[in-house]
Amino acid sequence: MYKAVTRGISVTVTPRYMPEESSPDDGRYFFAYTVEIINTSLERVQLRARHWRITDEHGHVQEVRGAGVVGEEPVLGPGESFSYTSGCPLTTPSGTMQGTYLMETAGGETFDAEIPAFSLDIPRAKRVLH
Repeated sequence: MYKAVTRGISVTVTPRYMPEESSPDDGRYFFAYTVEIINTSLERVQLRARHWRITDEHGHVQEVRGAGVVGEEPVLGPGESFSYTSGCPLTTPSGTMQGTYLMETAGGETFDAEIPAFSLDIPRAKRVLH
């Protein structure tokens, strides 16, 4: 579990490898991640956009930008939370993701809430020593 807090907006990410969606022989590794956003501030905010930086184990970077998350732009009052699960395919067995959510206050002010950097890794086979 990975966590970052910006201006009272707590973002926690829990990634996991999805072997049933992956095909290592074809260079396809699929990861799911669950994000929980909790508003611990005293003001109402709305998530307007996302910006992801996805880096594979060779250092290749892909940037993803878009409105909202999973088709929604959730509004969070003080103490409210929003969770969602999404996925990310990689061509390598490991990588990282990090980014920001563009948040807007009830007064129209915007700020970036940090999404913590998190690791995407396939489970490694345990070695047996004889």
